[in-house]
Amino acid sequence: MTAWLSRPLASFHLLLALCGLLTVLGVIMVLSASAVSSYDAQTGSGVYAQFRKHLMFVAIGAVACWIGLRVPLRRIRRLSPSAMLVCLGALVLVLTPLGASADGAQRWFSLGPFSVQPVELAKVALTLWGAHILVLKADVLHHWRHLLVPVVPTALVLVALVMAQPNLSGTITLGVVVLALLWFAGAPKRLFVVVFLAGGAGMLTLALTAEYRLARVLSFLSPDPDGAGSSYQATQAQYALADGGLFGVGLGSGQSKWQYLPNVHNDFIFALIGEELGFLGCVVVLALFGGLAIVGLRIATRNLDPWIRMVAGTSTVFLTVQAAINIGYVVGLLPVTGVTLPLVSYGGTSLVVTMLLVGILANAARHEPEAVVALRSTGPGRLGRLLRLPAPEPYHPPLKQPLQRGTARKGGLAGDPGQGRGSVRSRP
Repeated sequence: MTAWLSRPLASFHLLLALCGLLTVLGVIMVLSASAVSSYDAQTGSGVYAQFRKHLMFVAIGAVACWIGLRVPLRRIRRLSPSAMLVCLGALVLVLTPLGASADGAQRWFSLGPFSVQPVELAKVALTLWGAHILVLKADVLHHWRHLLVPVVPTALVLVALVMAQPNLSGTITLGVVVLALLWFAGAPKRLFVVVFLAGGAGMLTLALTAEYRLARVLSFLSPDPDGAGSSYQATQAQYALADGGLFGVGLGSGQSKWQYLPNVHNDFIFALIGEELGFLGCVVVLALFGGLAIVGLRIATRNLDPWIRMVAGTSTVFLTVQAAINIGYVVGLLPVTGVTLPLVSYGGTSLVVTMLLVGILANAARHEPEAVVALRSTGPGRLGRLLRLPAPEPYHPPLKQPLQRGTARKGGLAGDPGQGRGSVRSRP
């Protein structure tokens, strides 16, 4: 195993294998979970209606993954400011009559049979653009003003627009992206204490200002004895997990999908995994996400380019924390927030964007120094030829700019801050 992990493209192959297994597991469980809810005799909707739609999203996501894998990372970085502006504009437009509303929330653009959530794209744009800005300012990040501005104010604008929809789950994941960016940029630990205190106060305020959010928190702290009301979903999820036992009741034989557990194919698909595949199935899912975390951080540590390091680390944290939040509220450790299980829950914008992020992370794996040498000397290999992947460019650190006379006395830096050392402290 040690010899295999030392191969140049081990991270690349491991990442694709783990994410592929999670996607296949998601396809199987969505087929099982959606058969009952898809059937509608009045409209003529068959038992495979939602499953076919999920397969379509998986196919679109596979194309998005290939695009993230094939486009050079330098070009992705150059496009990140434009992507950030587009996402800001989309979050503003979704609050206008152009946006579609449902269940008291206005979060989507309806494009025929499809719907697009701009907040999902904003998470990726914030990851790419935030890393770009922090790397450009690497030489001055010891000043709090340069560390926080403009990444944190821009993130706060995104959060305000997302909360106006309202969308608590999107707000939480945007906060995770910002914290991960600051962590891999080497922000001091006392900053995270302040951020966590401010975030806790903000979450408390949001919970008190919306009746349905307050009901979720109260039901988590004090569940209804009969499992009714706002604690119904959480209680039914725990019943499903309990019914599964060690080995599960069998694939396709779960009872929770018969309208006992709402949204079982989406937010609560982990409960169905526990019911039909048992404790062992849940352990497999946890192991796959644990492996994804290890491989993602391995990619971050083995890269030399500071922007790639920060993007790989932040993307890994974002994906694994999102999975931890989903699993946490399914098993009763967290209040229900509506965060989906990456690559496993029923498809949509979230699935497509997650697969795009996986493609970018796999692209970063091909930029490890050993991988660059192997791909440029021996060729792209079978998978690279099949996917028509270009050879990655080696990393060349930017040249140091000499200080001009008088700049040290004024406390400034000569030239563009992006032409400095070109490195950031990272803690993957």
